[in-house]
Amino acid sequence: MSPFRLLTITGSIAFLFIACSGTVAENRFPPGSETNDGGTGDTGTTSGFNVTLDGDAATDESCKYMDLVFVIDDSGSMSQEQVNLAAIFPKFIDVINTFKTKDGTEIDYRIAVTTTDVLGNTADGKFRTTTGMSRAWLERSDKNVASTFATIANVGTRGSSTERPLEGSRQALTTRLKDSNAGFLRTDALLGIVYLTDEDDSSSGTVDSYVSTFDTLKGGRSRWATAIIAGDKPTCTSAFGSAVEAKRLKDFAAKVGTDAVFSSICSGDLAKALSDALSTFDVACKNFKPPQ
Repeated sequence: MSPFRLLTITGSIAFLFIACSGTVAENRFPPGSETNDGGTGDTGTTSGFNVTLDGDAATDESCKYMDLVFVIDDSGSMSQEQVNLAAIFPKFIDVINTFKTKDGTEIDYRIAVTTTDVLGNTADGKFRTTTGMSRAWLERSDKNVASTFATIANVGTRGSSTERPLEGSRQALTTRLKDSNAGFLRTDALLGIVYLTDEDDSSSGTVDSYVSTFDTLKGGRSRWATAIIAGDKPTCTSAFGSAVEAKRLKDFAAKVGTDAVFSSICSGDLAKALSDALSTFDVACKNFKPPQ
């Protein structure tokens, strides 16, 4: 068996996402500020969440910890995707709660949220928080992880229309580790970064520079993984609205290699994309090389 037990979950997930609450400490967008993105369907329910995890044998070096960062597009066209993400997330948590090491120990995970809005202001790269959180991220032992995530993942739709997901993740995991996000990243944890956007990346750095940043940050390619949910073709339309081809993010995934997965945002349902993310993190955890 892999460090995780094989698990398949299917079924509909009822709508559980509500409008942005004013209690979100890092939310720069007032309640009711979301815009209509022209989507064509109800995204509060999902068609199902189906995960098939790797079945190869685990090793003694497999990871015991995961640090997961969600980088969510907060531009004007993303309200329906945020609703869908929150609706699916309880099943994401159901699966990750079953992740175990070779000796049966439950994986110790952390989950944080930041945005693609990187304009040189004081919120760049900061993890979002809400009332009741004792730190800038969620942990396995916290109460109501899924519902709290639903609140902080409602990042609003008043962010910059120049999306910079790669730069947002870089700042969250480098610059902000010195202040607001201090203490999040663990040396012996697999870092998993999930990007959700309907535009391409417009960060100022080269794609190679961001891959290099995370290689250096974690001390090697085998200690981090990424899942990208974005446009997979020149244009597409779904229940979420329209998306453009994310060429830079495709290039980023290609350069990361086997520990990266690119899933289409154009399905109108994020269930498969998040299933792909968990499957990818499963394999990366199995192949994790701990620091010496």
